[in-house]
Amino acid sequence: ARSRGQTLIIRIAPYGTGDERDVPQWYRALVGDEKEWTYSNPVNKWMVNPEDARYAKYFGGLISAMGKRYDGHPDLEAVDLAIIGAWGEGAGSELLSQPTREALVNAYTSSFRKTPLIALLMDEKTNMYANSQIPVGWRVDCIGDLGFWADEQNGWTHMYDFYPQEIINCGLEDDWLSSPLSFEICGTFLRWRDQEGYDRDDVKYIFDETLKWHISSFNAKSSPVPEEWNDLVEEWLKRMGYRFVLRRFSYPKQVHPNGWLPFLSWWENKGVAPCYKDFTLALRLFSDNQSIVLPTDAVVKEWLPGDNIYDHSLFIPDHVSEGIYELQVAVVDRRNHEPRVNLAIEGRKDDGWYQLGKIEVVR
Repeated sequence: ARSRGQTLIIRIAPYGTGDERDVPQWYRALVGDEKEWTYSNPVNKWMVNPEDARYAKYFGGLISAMGKRYDGHPDLEAVDLAIIGAWGEGAGSELLSQPTREALVNAYTSSFRKTPLIALLMDEKTNMYANSQIPVGWRVDCIGDLGFWADEQNGWTHMYDFYPQEIINCGLEDDWLSSPLSFEICGTFLRWRDQEGYDRDDVKYIFDETLKWHISSFNAKSSPVPEEWNDLVEEWLKRMGYRFVLRRFSYPKQVHPNGWLPFLSWWENKGVAPCYKDFTLALRLFSDNQSIVLPTDAVVKEWLPGDNIYDHSLFIPDHVSEGIYELQVAVVDRRNHEPRVNLAIEGRKDDGWYQLGKIEVVR
């Protein structure tokens, strides 16, 4: 993923479906062979009893260990707060006792304080409890259902009868301000066209709803996009998540070692959400002989949609040699000060830095 400039959203599922996707063998030996528990839906039943204290101890222990190792890793975009059900999809979460619910949620909220968490839109108690601990984003897994099963469900659909209501009922309407929202397609784009008969207006309605809810990422299940919808998808992708445009950047022609480099900058986030990673802004003085990275104290995750002004002064170390440098800018991680965000401007170098202009260092 890193070699392709990508980051990961990780989910640890306690089990899947069928014997070949059971809990680990050692845990099965510990708790016994019973696989028919309170929630026994044929599609996503409980394979083990989550009310058994050993479930929170061992599954929660795995999550805690993962947090110790990976919390804050720059290549980790978010962690899915999966607690029960096949594939960690949360089936039957409303049936959990409050002590069990809290123990499972706490395994995540106490272990991931730097990497954002997202949770499936499960039930009011689980989503609201998670948000009472730390800011937690949310995800849904049937975006585009305008009537997939409406005939069997008395007209009920996710897009009209569940998501708009549950977002409000669970108190999640402002979560996007601090935590990412990740959505998964219902079916595939090809099913939308070929089986459901969606037209461009239907697709645009679906996309507009996700933007209204401040979507940050989308799982299309590797489904191809029908050619006639390519323009809609391209425009949607431009608005999804964050999209930083540098509108203006002012700086002096000359600076001095052991002195300051003041600058004024005007940024516009043309997306519908902030960047939730703890990145910062950095400048770089670059020449054939030297490369000096000057990180700022900018909190990029606070740059909401719309205009953002960031003016600052950076200290020029005394060891910087005289000469003409390229002044470059990037949004970087705080650990290695490496570029992490593709900006919506021209001038990108192969290593991810963006050219601003020339600057002279004189003594």
